[in-house]
Amino acid sequence: MAAQFRDYYETMGVSKTSSADEIKSAFRKLARKHHPDLAKDKKAAEEKFKEINEAYEVLSDPEKRKKYDEYGANWQHAGNGFPPGGGGAGRGGAGGFGGYGGGYGGGGDASDFHFGGTGYSDFFEQFFGSRRGRGFSSGGGGVDFEETPQRGRDIEADILVTLEEVLHGATRQISFRKGNSPDIQTYTVKIPKGVREGQRIRLAGQGGAGGSRGEAGDLYLRVKLQQHPDYRFEGSDIYHEIDIPAWQAVLGGELTIPTPDGRAKLKIPAGTQNGRKFRIPGRGLPDKGGARGDFFAVMEIAIPESLSPEQKELWEKLSKLD
Repeated sequence: MAAQFRDYYETMGVSKTSSADEIKSAFRKLARKHHPDLAKDKKAAEEKFKEINEAYEVLSDPEKRKKYDEYGANWQHAGNGFPPGGGGAGRGGAGGFGGYGGGYGGGGDASDFHFGGTGYSDFFEQFFGSRRGRGFSSGGGGVDFEETPQRGRDIEADILVTLEEVLHGATRQISFRKGNSPDIQTYTVKIPKGVREGQRIRLAGQGGAGGSRGEAGDLYLRVKLQQHPDYRFEGSDIYHEIDIPAWQAVLGGELTIPTPDGRAKLKIPAGTQNGRKFRIPGRGLPDKGGARGDFFAVMEIAIPESLSPEQKELWEKLSKLD
């Protein structure tokens, strides 16, 4: 069953001509509005938050956006889902199983995998699908292989991981089936505490079938960190950009800011400059050893775009004191 096309521009409330900054701004606004931690209906918010993340992942990536714009609603005609070299088609999303074969032009073992539970929609999975690694590829179009056992292909697929899962670790039910087989295999995948973007979780022996009684390849789940409306991640550190009014940067004061461990008070000294970082130790991401990185609050001085007559008069008085 073909996946339903998703209009990522509509999801984000932006146009096809929107700039990268406009898309980023729209994401932050929507992500804050629908963040599960702030919503009354947590389950509905989680689904909406996934939709926003998926749309932003595509539209914020120049290569993905270009391919998406090129094919649009006719994505199924895009060379069986994805042009050569970009990772094939054939994965199902969090809500079910999607996919179709033949995405690699011979040896469709990677494109014959249909996934569920990865956090992505069927449309995303099929359009920006799984990749295969080295190894034996079945279905080689009549090529005769020797009787020497051939190891099956390694298969790679993405799994979307939340900040909460990075902080505390988690288990996730991942389901998949191979080719046209009616059998659905379900595995409990352990997401380790402190997992990083690009790290791979291995399911041994669950990749492509081997040839001549050779062993099967492995299935690797590549970690993609779910985008957060307020935080960005660099290694074990978390960065949070905070808008402060110009007067507070000049006069100083106290701020209460959100962190993954709850709210924290931050003292802003008088004369704080734009871009200054304030470090809160031990509130970043955990590493493999269990120690945590740091949290950095980055000051962004907000300049008013419009002024009342009274405010303008006060700024003019200040300008004359220089």
